[in-house]
Amino acid sequence: MADYLTSDVVDKILNSVKEEYEKLPKLNIMILGKTGVGKSTLINSIFGDSLVRTGIGRPVTSDIVKVEKKDFPLALYDTPGLELTGDNAYDSLSKQVIDVIREGFESSVNGSGNEIHCLLYCVSSASHRFEPSEAAFLKKIADKVKGYNVPVIIVLTQSFSKRDAAELRGVIEAENLPISSIVPVLAQDYEIDVDMVKKAYGIDDLAEIIAEILPEAIQNTFIALEKANLKLKIKRARGVVATAAAGALATGAIPLPIADAAVLVPDQIAMLAGITSAFGFPVDKGALMTVISGTIGSAGATVLGRNVVSGLLKLIPGAGTVAGAVVSGATAAAITYALGEAYVQVLTAVSRGEMKMSDINTEIGREEINRMFLEKLKMRRLPSGEAEEESEVFKDIGDDSEER
Repeated sequence: MADYLTSDVVDKILNSVKEEYEKLPKLNIMILGKTGVGKSTLINSIFGDSLVRTGIGRPVTSDIVKVEKKDFPLALYDTPGLELTGDNAYDSLSKQVIDVIREGFESSVNGSGNEIHCLLYCVSSASHRFEPSEAAFLKKIADKVKGYNVPVIIVLTQSFSKRDAAELRGVIEAENLPISSIVPVLAQDYEIDVDMVKKAYGIDDLAEIIAEILPEAIQNTFIALEKANLKLKIKRARGVVATAAAGALATGAIPLPIADAAVLVPDQIAMLAGITSAFGFPVDKGALMTVISGTIGSAGATVLGRNVVSGLLKLIPGAGTVAGAVVSGATAAAITYALGEAYVQVLTAVSRGEMKMSDINTEIGREEINRMFLEKLKMRRLPSGEAEEESEVFKDIGDDSEER
């Protein structure tokens, strides 16, 4: 029964996750900067090497290439070999950038999804220079596209020295450019000597800033795709949990299933799909089956089925069987919250490397997941964040768990 349930739940969540991804609008980022400033390294650090390594590029102008990957809702508009030398090069490139932004904005009215959502301009801190031509280039672009809602972030790449990066930042700030932010980063660890390594930094800050400036409709896409800031994913996932728990509370009651099945209804499956989407896990049945079987298969069928149902029956006068029984909105919210938070905790542990996929299906892994679920359930936290008085049902659940 449990194996069948797990497979059925995985299929439902898999379909919901696919629907979630299909609903994600495409994120379009334009990245500019001189040759050798580390644009590819920067993009790899934000999104992983998937797009840059396996994406397909096609020219959209003589100097701008659009890089995309199938089933990956991100398009990168890049300027390989950017050099702002000579009036012709300066005027030509700025015109191309402005045209791409304007055309994308105008076509978005028809739902094309080609509007540029943000522009990253990369300057190498190691060069210690921000050319007057770069300042003029950015001013011209910003002036021409100010009506198209395209925020500009200057990224100080290759910031081996934070002091040098701070000095360069001051130089750029003195230009009073119409930009959203200036962010120093070191996109990957840099070996100074055999026994001295400068650790990467700043990518998580950049990811947070990008998320903040993106339109609300596109934020979920970025959070699902980015690999640089786990806190963004956790925050988004917990928002999904809070919404689902609030929905359960508002509904007032949910039916209880048979004793060995998880208390899963469409809204909870949608919650689990939303969490999976926020963490950006691959939409692959094998990988998803490993996660779900260790969480819902274990915490769902074992804990929700036997312990929760058994505990709730004690509170229902005359209920000799589970058939037709319902639980209160507060209890439904608590169960939904605990299930969602336990799932978030599992995916967080996997993302941090504290737990491997292969660990989840072990006896130790399942016991740990059960512990997570019961811990969250006993917290009795409502969507508002206010704690309830502990009810007998939660005490019974804890007692049943300890007896096992």
